Amino acid sequence: MTAASLIRPALGLRLPRRTVRPLGRFMANRGAVVGALILLCFILAALLAPWIAPHDPLKANFMAVRQAPSLVYWLGTDELGRDLFSRLLWGARSSLLAGAVSVAIALAIGVPLGLAAGYFGGVLDALISRVVEALLSCPFLVLAIALGAFLGPSLMNAMIAIGLSAMPIFVRLTRGQVMAIRHEDYLEGARAIGLPDRWIILRYVLPNVLSPIVVQAALTIASAILAEASLSFLGLGQQPPTPSWGSMLNTAKNFMEQAPWMSIAPGLAIYLTVLSFNLVGDGLRDALDPKG
Repeated sequence: MTAASLIRPALGLRLPRRTVRPLGRFMANRGAVVGALILLCFILAALLAPWIAPHDPLKANFMAVRQAPSLVYWLGTDELGRDLFSRLLWGARSSLLAGAVSVAIALAIGVPLGLAAGYFGGVLDALISRVVEALLSCPFLVLAIALGAFLGPSLMNAMIAIGLSAMPIFVRLTRGQVMAIRHEDYLEGARAIGLPDRWIILRYVLPNVLSPIVVQAALTIASAILAEASLSFLGLGQQPPTPSWGSMLNTAKNFMEQAPWMSIAPGLAIYLTVLSFNLVGDGLRDALDPKG
């Protein structure tokens, strides 16, 4: 019995074959499934933080400053006596939100530009390509830090900076995929019967280039979470006292000898989240591969 045959009754509905086969291949990838389960745990923790956090993440307790992990404080406390476990749960909201929103910004700008450059070509393609090449000449994280410093320290500005820094990746990817199919017979036939370019792009071009974009989006979320942690570590992301994993590491660096547990929890959370997104991205790549 195949994984695909088990999915239909489990979901209680009949999925199209083109949906079941990629889903079955994804479920057959153990690494991708483990990554998806870890991500689900972090997402649920972020969503349920107001109900499952045992302490107020912002309330200081000077009678419990830098306490080691215990039954009362599962991951210990920080320099102000705040519960690290509660701050970790609330910090998941900022870090996951930053990753998702940053990639959404990159997709919203990069995919339309890539579609236009690849489909129309000519002067428009040359102009977009030159700008993208100029942006790609600067390392992703360096560009994000520069934009974050220019926009000012806040979580929203950090998300905008990361999104703009990731945008050239999606422009180039989308453009390359469109150029590979723009002379296919079905597109020539659509042009021959007089369909407008906007309809051809949305109805025929975009669905056929969507798979690699989805895979790249999953992988870029991992990079965006790392970038947000880096910006928060440098004081350019989420601002105190609101917790984020990067800002928690920024504080923990001052107490590595006295309270090493302050850096272990947020560091491990970042590591597991980034690893999980990479595993899911690899699983999506294999599942959506038309040659698979």
